[in-house]
Amino acid sequence: MTAWIKSSYNKLVFEKPWLVIGLLAALVCLFGWYAQYFRLDASADSLLLEGDEELEYSREINERYGVRDTVLVAYTPEGALFSREELNRLAVLRDELLMVDRVVSVDSILNVPVFGDTRLTAISEDYQTVMDPETDLAAAREEMTNSPVFRNAVISPDGQTAALQVSFEIDERARALLQRRSELRSREQGLTPPEREELETVEEEYASYSVLTAERQHETITRIRGILDGYRNGVQIYLGGAPMIADDLVTFVRGDLSTFSFGVLAFIIIALGLIFRRPRWVALPLACCAVAGIVVVGILGLMDWRVTVVSSNFISLLLIITISLTVHLMVRYRELRNENEQADHKTLVRDSVNTMFLPCLYTALTTAVAFGSLIVSRISPIIAFGWMMVMGVATALVVVFTLFPSVVGLLHDDKRILSLNSGQGLTAALAKLTDKLGKSILLIFTLVLVFSVAGLSQLRVENSFIDYFLEDTEIYQGMRLFDEKLGGTLSFDVVVNLAEGTGGNDDGFDDGFDDGFDDAFGDGNPDDGGADTDAYWFTADRMQTIEAIHQYLDSDPQTGKVLSFGAVIELAEQLNDNEPIDSFMWGVLYSRLPDSIRDTVLRPFVSVADNQVRFNVRVIESAVDLNRNELLRRVESGVEEQFGFEDEQVEVTGILVLYNNVLQSLFQSQILTLGVVLFAIMIMFLLLFRSLVIATICIIPNIVAAGLVLGIMGWLSIPLDIMTITIAAISVGIGVDNTIHYMHRFRTAFPHYNNYRDTMYYCHNSIARAMYYTSLTIIAGFSILALSNFVPTIVFGLLTSTAMLVALTGSLTLLPQLLITFKPLGKETRQSKM
Repeated sequence: MTAWIKSSYNKLVFEKPWLVIGLLAALVCLFGWYAQYFRLDASADSLLLEGDEELEYSREINERYGVRDTVLVAYTPEGALFSREELNRLAVLRDELLMVDRVVSVDSILNVPVFGDTRLTAISEDYQTVMDPETDLAAAREEMTNSPVFRNAVISPDGQTAALQVSFEIDERARALLQRRSELRSREQGLTPPEREELETVEEEYASYSVLTAERQHETITRIRGILDGYRNGVQIYLGGAPMIADDLVTFVRGDLSTFSFGVLAFIIIALGLIFRRPRWVALPLACCAVAGIVVVGILGLMDWRVTVVSSNFISLLLIITISLTVHLMVRYRELRNENEQADHKTLVRDSVNTMFLPCLYTALTTAVAFGSLIVSRISPIIAFGWMMVMGVATALVVVFTLFPSVVGLLHDDKRILSLNSGQGLTAALAKLTDKLGKSILLIFTLVLVFSVAGLSQLRVENSFIDYFLEDTEIYQGMRLFDEKLGGTLSFDVVVNLAEGTGGNDDGFDDGFDDGFDDAFGDGNPDDGGADTDAYWFTADRMQTIEAIHQYLDSDPQTGKVLSFGAVIELAEQLNDNEPIDSFMWGVLYSRLPDSIRDTVLRPFVSVADNQVRFNVRVIESAVDLNRNELLRRVESGVEEQFGFEDEQVEVTGILVLYNNVLQSLFQSQILTLGVVLFAIMIMFLLLFRSLVIATICIIPNIVAAGLVLGIMGWLSIPLDIMTITIAAISVGIGVDNTIHYMHRFRTAFPHYNNYRDTMYYCHNSIARAMYYTSLTIIAGFSILALSNFVPTIVFGLLTSTAMLVALTGSLTLLPQLLITFKPLGKETRQSKM
């Protein structure tokens, strides 16, 4: 079977090269068409754990309390904010924002009530605002900056910055699709055939519709930014909020893909030109990269397999793998040409491909295994990234071993003998260094391993979105301003299920007297058409409990603004001359509360039907000592202990909780991923080299490489997050290529030399050059990523370059010294000539 495949391959590639080129051109055209459907996805779903129950609970809470997507505008004028001129200008901005599609409301200091000397019992629908001519603006400023409801919500404590909360309409179609999908998924095992078909249809509809919603969201954010740009004269304006951050993540990644792709390409062209000094040896790797890239991107577009922020670097990694395979073929061809000047050109091409196919196949398989190990993760985007890279490696292998021999076979013979000494200096020096240091190399790498383990112990699983951006970028400065002046932007919810009877009829709704006030509440019959019977729920004890929980959450140093009904209770007490409010008065107030105020301060935080209250807690993202997991655990357990609630009565939820669940699974996932990949590669080495000793020797440099990269992250305080988790798999995937190429050449050459030192020198002067060229090209290309404004791109570029350097060094020093020390290929029969 193997012989038939080899024979068929040789006949096709070497006898019908134009047919192969034509087929590849057809594939490029086909998948090039579908490449237009290639998309980035930065939705919340793309950063969540597969099957996370918190996601469904979060959606349930959002629906119950009518939570909308919102963005915040921070508005800081050079002059006085509370002046007629500035307020009128702010009003014009508000009106323009209200004209944007999907914007349903804009809340700000312009529409919140100014109570002045109004007594609590005198509150009505006709409240005063700062836009009323008779309003005392100085007094209004003082009132708002001291209001427990409005301070840090619509106004900064210093009264200089106003916040406009821009709320978007709820997408009922997306909500309906999600609800139906969740319902069908929850009983997936017991679905009938028609229901299974419906589930597939709903999933396809939601996937397609989410593309439209993402594009619409981007257009909306762009439109809002365009409006804000018209008001920057004399005003400092920043945009914030989760939708804006998600949109900016995609924008930054998309910008880096387009901007730095050309930079990386330019650096690679320069590196290949300096090394090989012939146009054909520059054009061929680029052609292979272009074909492989177009095919893979087209497949992703055809399958509607969206690339997330996590997997956005897959194109760069595909570039690495494709160039590595191509350079190894090029170097082998040139080696054979230099060794035999009279050999037939096509014979040299055939020999180059045939001698390099097995080691390249093994490197592709082990690299695919390294990236495939990411599939064991529970994190959806990381799983998708693993599958993408497996597909990309397979595509690169097929493209290189069909396009390269077909094109080179058609080219005229390169009669000029080209020196390969450009890399010989370094590789030969490493051979001499390894020979000179001897077993000291083992001690050095043992110390490196100790250094790595020490760094690993400092590796932390934490990050904040603000750290994704450089300090001089607008988004970073905006998020810091929101943290410092407006209580933060990103938040989580604390949901408290009050026990039945909490704050029951403590002071007399049923006192046995007919005082004539029943008409204020109705007779308790929900069908009587009278006033709201929910008024009976608002008892003094309940209100005191809600207020106490609010104050407890607000007192935590790592929480920012807390939005809840507790702030309204504090405000009500202020308006009541700081006197307690009894249950009877709460009932009266609830019945008289205008609908406009209920929609703003009550319904988003209180569910009478469920006897439940919601506290929305913003987090200070720029806090140096922020640890989300500790904060969330502290808040949840603290509320339970302080107020005597059972564990099931208090839940924390929201996007930050969901993201924290991902973060906390990362460390376990990283250990599991590394364990799986190293075990799988160990098995691959056993199958390849048929020796446990050789397999163990080959796995050691890869352990050191992965450990050192992670150790460096620990020492440099680079957190392990949803993006950097892939670095370990990348370093192993890259390092294993060098190990296999070197070991394969070493084992092939050893019978000729029968001496480990001489074989090492030979390998360093042959296969090591291809390893050096590949590493040099990639390091040169990816160094340009350090110029990005997006920190994950910078980290990826620097860590990938570091992984390449560490993998090369380990393969050319530690690996040969292990071979010399343990002699896994048998005893030497000759003395060294070196």
